[in-house]
Amino acid sequence: SVIPGAGAYEVALAHHLRTVTKKAVSGRAKLGIEAFAEALMGFPKILAENSGHEQQEAMIKLQEAHEDGLVVGFDVATGDPLDPALSGIYDNYIVKKQIMQSAPVVCSQLLLVDEVIRAGINMRRQ
Repeated sequence: SVIPGAGAYEVALAHHLRTVTKKAVSGRAKLGIEAFAEALMGFPKILAENSGHEQQEAMIKLQEAHEDGLVVGFDVATGDPLDPALSGIYDNYIVKKQIMQSAPVVCSQLLLVDEVIRAGINMRRQ
């Protein structure tokens, strides 16, 4: 199975998290959802940066095009939104699923290591 590539999946998921999921929760969970949505936009930002385009301008164009109801990814040649399916750009569904499942686990492990290091430093001070 394949899904549209060029960051289209990440743009669509970030938009869904911000417009639908965030409204369904309350409290601190909203902050977590917003942080995850912002992290997802890192993929198209990296595409923009690595291809020599202005990141913020590219993200604004992508988000506006997606809000207009289009499936859009980032065109590294022009810096504009593009329909990845028409351009033949696809991502493997299984790989994306694995990334989405393992990313929160990796982040949790990094935070745990950070807490252990801080605890060790605090114990030395005492």
